[in-house]
Amino acid sequence: MTLTATAKAAPPPPPGAPAPRVSAVRRTWRTLSPYAYIAPFFTLFAAFGLFPLLYTAYVSLYRVELQTSSTMEWRGLGNYTAVFGDEFFWTALRNTFTIGVLSTVPQLMMALGLAHLLNYKLRGRTFIRTAMLLPYATSVAAATLVFAQLFGRDFGLVNYVLGLVGFSPVDWQSGTVASQIAVSTIVIWRWTGYNALIYLAGMQSIPGELYEAAEVDGASRWRQFVHITLPGLRPTILFTVVVSTIGATQLFGEPLLFEGSLSGGISHQYQTLGLYLYEQGWGFFHLGRAAAIAWVMFLLILVLVGVNALIARRRSRKEAAR
Repeated sequence: MTLTATAKAAPPPPPGAPAPRVSAVRRTWRTLSPYAYIAPFFTLFAAFGLFPLLYTAYVSLYRVELQTSSTMEWRGLGNYTAVFGDEFFWTALRNTFTIGVLSTVPQLMMALGLAHLLNYKLRGRTFIRTAMLLPYATSVAAATLVFAQLFGRDFGLVNYVLGLVGFSPVDWQSGTVASQIAVSTIVIWRWTGYNALIYLAGMQSIPGELYEAAEVDGASRWRQFVHITLPGLRPTILFTVVVSTIGATQLFGEPLLFEGSLSGGISHQYQTLGLYLYEQGWGFFHLGRAAAIAWVMFLLILVLVGVNALIARRRSRKEAAR
């Protein structure tokens, strides 16, 4: 004879009865589990982000040479004084600013125009979006070497086209303005499509009812762009401006590979701060001075980002006051 035991469900607690106590271990786990989930990120950040940053600040106060890196001589602010007293630092700072302006302003304007066109229904939009990301996915070394051939003085395609319209050949690697334009062109080619897709994502988040109401009122596409698209894209534009500013300050690969010179040309005409740092650290073996340059660049980026944020905050306050 087989007996089947029927499991009886536990009766519900009577009303007003105290809730069952949660064990101390479970309460502790509920409190600490969120920190355990984010601990790997902060561990990696401390090991590969915060520690190198602080160690670079420490090294910048010493005389450290690459050949004898274990020997450190206290200099205090001597490395910073030497950097600010070097005329090539100010040349690199000026070149970084001019190349940053020459590359960032046209790049963002072209990206905004491309995103505005892709925001409308066009044939092959998916293919165009993919094609715009190809320059960003291309290696900076491959892109720079190709552009160096295009801007060649004697056999470059750019000078050949200029000759067809009656202009004399331009020495793109020796002239100050010409070389900076050439380097800026490489940056524009690589990053325009990336920023265009960011702008396109921002445009698609703008409610379509605003455009429909504007069409009913008879507003042209240009007025819709000025009065609807641009105000809706202000946070996105601020983001791209900040990121492009940081990228321009750290520009390194394009000027290095354009001619293959650490000095950025014969007269340092397109040497950026990143290239100047590399020249001091691994060209002249002054690791302490290179660390000081790195911290100067870090502080410069903080100032530029702060200025952009301040301008954006003032504009938002003015609009809120209207």
